[in-house]
Amino acid sequence: IEKQTAHHVDCFTTVSEITNNECKELLDKPADVVLMNGFENDFVPVGSSYTAKRKKARQLKLRLANCLLGEEFKDEETLVIGTSGRYEFKNKGINVFLEALNRLNRDKNLKKKVLAFVNVPSWVGDPREDLLERLNSKKIFTTPLTCPLITHWLHNMTHDQVLDMLKYLGMGNNPEDKVKVIFVPCYLDGFDGIINKHYYDIVLCEDLTVYPSYYEPWGYTPLESVAFKVPTITTDLAGFGLWANTLKGGKYSEIEDGVKVIHRSDYNYSEVADVIRDTIVDFSAKSDTEVKKIRKNAASVAEKALWKHFIRYYYEAYDIALCNAQKRNSQA
Repeated sequence: IEKQTAHHVDCFTTVSEITNNECKELLDKPADVVLMNGFENDFVPVGSSYTAKRKKARQLKLRLANCLLGEEFKDEETLVIGTSGRYEFKNKGINVFLEALNRLNRDKNLKKKVLAFVNVPSWVGDPREDLLERLNSKKIFTTPLTCPLITHWLHNMTHDQVLDMLKYLGMGNNPEDKVKVIFVPCYLDGFDGIINKHYYDIVLCEDLTVYPSYYEPWGYTPLESVAFKVPTITTDLAGFGLWANTLKGGKYSEIEDGVKVIHRSDYNYSEVADVIRDTIVDFSAKSDTEVKKIRKNAASVAEKALWKHFIRYYYEAYDIALCNAQKRNSQA
């Protein structure tokens, strides 16, 4: 049915070159027009509002880390990175992200402490009362909580893929670790019981985001990241990543451009983990001036994905559909 529909509709569209290639192979019909996912940036704060929200969100994240890990994190000495999205452990690249963090933890060239957040809704249970009690105090803590990896208890603590992989890698947020991982396994809707902030009020506090997708038709999360001036790492198995490369004339976009696009295939998992590690190490050594320029370039990429630019593809699709419909009517 899908194949026949593709061949007989007035205009056949898809969301990216990733899915367009699938259409060519599986349906024997490329899209008439690729309709990429644009967005409006009216939810992105600007000026002093942005600065204030970013500062407040960073204070919250650093405070959360102190309460959970029993270690003090100073703003200027800490690199806050994160990933987010649906809990598709392989497709979203959560597995390779954790592998990269494990390798990063052993890298002697890392210039800052790293706080890595995995903001992925899981089978969440209750907010941790011991963590909440610490958050509600004004103390600076020097000892970690039991299981200093997660902000909320899960219904399946012993069968969770993120926790299982961290255990397998031996990543337990030990005092000597330069890289600490915090799993936030809930929807950030403002009412989770621990963070109590919306996702868009939190993502802007990060210095870098990582979305090393194995399969992603488009990829709104890296696009949202750069809209908040947070440079991102993605792959060429994401529609957004392929599109970002077109801005460089087909060359691979680098972190200096605001978006680092990594080549990913069925066979280069380890190489991808190494590139993520190396990119974070490189970013940790950049000066404030260099980071400011990268953040500006990230915002510039996001601006090019606004609906006012992508709407022309929809006009083209409607034009094709209306012309073909008119042909059908004239032949009836």
